[in-house]
Amino acid sequence: MLDKAKYIVVDGPIGAGKTSLARRLAERLGSATLLEKPQDNPFLARFYQDMERHGLATQLAFLFQRIDQLRELAQNDLFTSRVVSDFLLDKDPLFAAMNLSDDEYALYQKVYEHLKPQAPTPDLVIYLQAEPDTLVERVRRRGMDAEKRITESYLARVAERYARFFYTYDAAPLFIVNAEVLNPVDNDDDFELVFQRLQAMRSYREFFGYAQ
Repeated sequence: MLDKAKYIVVDGPIGAGKTSLARRLAERLGSATLLEKPQDNPFLARFYQDMERHGLATQLAFLFQRIDQLRELAQNDLFTSRVVSDFLLDKDPLFAAMNLSDDEYALYQKVYEHLKPQAPTPDLVIYLQAEPDTLVERVRRRGMDAEKRITESYLARVAERYARFFYTYDAAPLFIVNAEVLNPVDNDDDFELVFQRLQAMRSYREFFGYAQ
């Protein structure tokens, strides 16, 4: 499945390693990358200081950024070659539903439905799953200023929302990696194991790193 996949998405909660794995996978495959740019969101640092006040602005800034990236990709016809991304647009409302009031979420939904591009469905989605304490440790380790105020309770909510989202996700083949047991970002052996398993993937949904 991996050999035929032209549009691959790596996703997971904050700190799971999705961006690093997307870069590493793209390098191995010799493909282009389509990556989130949190550093370009002027509201992100303020959001972690006061989520209620800056939630809507932060969410809309990310939404516009992702839509612009996907539209540019479509216009340049880059989907004719292989692309590895670190975000799934269909998951964008997950954060909005979690962080916005009912009225704000209703407004966000109108904007989302009005602007959402006809982006291709991924050929393969890789979901990195990890526990909140692991996510906290990895977020602290990378030391981004905007993320210093993220709490474990917030990451627990994010991880739970991701788990619920991908539990029912069936729009594309899904490869779920236990990022508690495997660290394909920092461990070369783990990366090789994940890569080999992806190459051998045949079913629509597979789990790797979980007890049988």
